[in-house]
Amino acid sequence: MTDTDLETTLRDLVIANRILAHENVVDAYGHVSVRSPLDPERYFLSCSRSPELVERSDIMEFRLDGTPVGGDSRNPYLERFIHGAAYEADPDAHAVVHSHAEEVLPYTITSQPLQPVIHSAGLMGPEPEVWDIAKNFGDTELLVVNMEQGRDLASSLAGNRIALMRGHGFAATGRNLSEVVRVSVMLPRNARILTTALQFGGVKPLSPGEVALRVDMDPNHKAFYRAWEYWATRAGCGDMLDGR
Repeated sequence: MTDTDLETTLRDLVIANRILAHENVVDAYGHVSVRSPLDPERYFLSCSRSPELVERSDIMEFRLDGTPVGGDSRNPYLERFIHGAAYEADPDAHAVVHSHAEEVLPYTITSQPLQPVIHSAGLMGPEPEVWDIAKNFGDTELLVVNMEQGRDLASSLAGNRIALMRGHGFAATGRNLSEVVRVSVMLPRNARILTTALQFGGVKPLSPGEVALRVDMDPNHKAFYRAWEYWATRAGCGDMLDGR
C-alpha cells in the first residue's frame, strides 16, 4: 500500500459522502467511514460536517475506540462509535454508513419487517434486526455515544450488512466503500417499494437463495463501477473519479 493508494481511498471517501447526500440517504446528519488500508485498527471519518460539504481536508483518522489519531482536536461526529465498534466486531467490514433515512423509519417502530423485495436490495441480506438501545441502556437520546453502546449495536450487525435502529435509522457495513454505498442507497428504495406494495397485500420478498446469491457477489466486480460513476457524476464530483 502506497501513499497514492491511501489518497485514492480518502478521495473515494469524499465521493461516498457526496453520493449519499445527493441520493438523500443522509442529510445534514449521518456519516460514512472507511477502514484504514494501512492499519486495520484505525479508520477514516470526516470531522463533524454535513456529508454534502465534506472535503479531503475534513477527514480525520481514528482508533477503533473513537480516539482521534495524532491529537486531532477538531470536533468529531458524536456517533463515531458506531463505526469503530462495527470494524472491531467484523474484520471483513471495510466501510460503514449511518443514516436516518425517513423511508426506513416506519420499519424500526412497527411490527412490520423490512424485507428485501427488489433484486438490487438483495445485498441487504435477509430481514434485518431492529436494534433498540432502550433494551440494555434504558432511556437515552437514542444516540450511540460510547463504545459500549456501539458494541451492542454491532452485535445486531453480526453476520448481516444492515441493522435497523429503533426510531433512529440504520447502520450498514460493506466490504468496500462502493458496496456500503450501494446497500445504503438501495435500502430506502426497497423500503419505499415495500411500503407501497403492502397497500396491495400479498407481498413476495426475495427468497433466502436469491438473497444469498446477491450477498455473495464480488464487491470489486467491474460492473458495480457503473453505479459508482453514475452516482458520483449526479452528485457533481465526477471529476474526482479515476476512470477505472
